[in-house]
Amino acid sequence: MALDVGYVMSHQQRLFNAVVVRPPTEDIVRCVSTHPLRCSINFREALRQHREYVSVLREEGVEVYEVPGLQGFPDAVFIQDTAIVRRPRGEALILRFSVPSRRGEEVSVAEFLRSLGYTTTFVGPPATIEGGDVLITDVGIVYVGITSRTNLEGLQYLRYFLTGLKVVPVPCSKVFHLLSAVTYLGGRTVALVPELVDHSVFDGFKLITVPTDEAYAANMLYLGGGKVLIPEGFRKTYEKLRREGFKPIEVDVSEFRKCDGGITCLSLPLYEF
Repeated sequence: MALDVGYVMSHQQRLFNAVVVRPPTEDIVRCVSTHPLRCSINFREALRQHREYVSVLREEGVEVYEVPGLQGFPDAVFIQDTAIVRRPRGEALILRFSVPSRRGEEVSVAEFLRSLGYTTTFVGPPATIEGGDVLITDVGIVYVGITSRTNLEGLQYLRYFLTGLKVVPVPCSKVFHLLSAVTYLGGRTVALVPELVDHSVFDGFKLITVPTDEAYAANMLYLGGGKVLIPEGFRKTYEKLRREGFKPIEVDVSEFRKCDGGITCLSLPLYEF
């Protein structure tokens, strides 16, 4: 199935050319997290790491819109979860969190997107869906993790929004979000942790397996031109990507890992489809 804009990307292209980011605030120390080092979160270090992340994106030619930090919402830095945006159509689906403490983060994002000229549609109860469960590809297929954060009602909202694309549910019980275990790298290639997600769902795709002991590295961001933004310190995954012809770029997101967040969580892509 081809994209409705009439093209399929190669490894040289990316799914987005612009993102929205939001810096952390002091509230981040109260984030929703099960990580054993959660109590050691350092706000100033998180802010430094976020600035480095944004700098790398800009160096790689990504246009970055930065909205102000959101006081009172400890997890608001993980802005990917708030919306799915189709840039050429000028449309945004504003998502609904399953965790009550995060509800409200999406309001300011919707306001910002409207200021850029986007029309917005809000997901309503009882549906829940978070951006971390939505895996966009360039071959007309979108995979959606059915997790503790995203339910079948949320899946239906996305189907209505993505008219013309195939939306495939992926049951996930071992991760918070689908993108914690799977990343799309263009050219019908997927990087995943096979122990955490049913890889048979991706039949017809080339699979690059991420070792279980480096599962955190599966949350990576493809930047086009073979370049992949990955968390710092995962040498086996780094070398495996290099052997597959990719150019991994490391960035330190260790403070966000303590928050159960990763590379993709920190930016909201404005998708080019």
